[in-house]
Amino acid sequence: MESFLDIAARLDWSPLWISIKTGVVATVISFFLGLWAARKVIKMNYVAKSVWDGLLTLPMVLPPTVAGFFLLIIFSRRRPFGMFLDEQLGIQAVHTWLGCILAATVIAFPLMYRNARAAFEQIDANLVYAGRTLGMSEMDIFWRVVVPTAGPGIASGTILTFARAMGEYGATSMLAGNIPGKTATVSQRIAMVIQDGDYATAGFWVVIVLLIAFVAVFLINVISGKQMRNIKKW
Repeated sequence: MESFLDIAARLDWSPLWISIKTGVVATVISFFLGLWAARKVIKMNYVAKSVWDGLLTLPMVLPPTVAGFFLLIIFSRRRPFGMFLDEQLGIQAVHTWLGCILAATVIAFPLMYRNARAAFEQIDANLVYAGRTLGMSEMDIFWRVVVPTAGPGIASGTILTFARAMGEYGATSMLAGNIPGKTATVSQRIAMVIQDGDYATAGFWVVIVLLIAFVAVFLINVISGKQMRNIKKW
């Protein structure tokens, strides 16, 4: 039986790099969109908040293949929007790395949005009022008061978003496909080698994913621990 070192020596590591790159880009996009969406939603009335919260959270509760189906319908070069992107802007999402990013962002975005919104809702409104009293603009208040105060929740959401984006499989497979060296991620690679009966290689990739997941959970616990350090235990 091959050792882990033997497996590592013969492996094509491109799935890991593709997954990491996809996770980083999708996390950056989700970070800013999530903060913006959370800020807008918490200021809405109850009805509008319920509707938009449901729409923005929907990808988190839908099967990834369903989200992938909608993305494929939207960005397919046979559809009006996808055709426009291809012919007018030269942008293709189907079977490209851009497709990986889009799929990962759509699936991971709700985690960033929900964590950011929860963190914003726990902020003392008096901090915002104090900033306004001091003559700060709304943008300055948001980035210099609200975001730092909600930092632990936002940081946790960012880590979860990266982990989810990096491990995305269903929507990515439907939109970007499984092209070696181009769109094939770690999750897709695990599925492929299992189909081929190569459980040793699948096990190696599974260990890699487990290590990354453990680091993500560890970082969240560290961040949460700093936040709770000054709270008296019951």
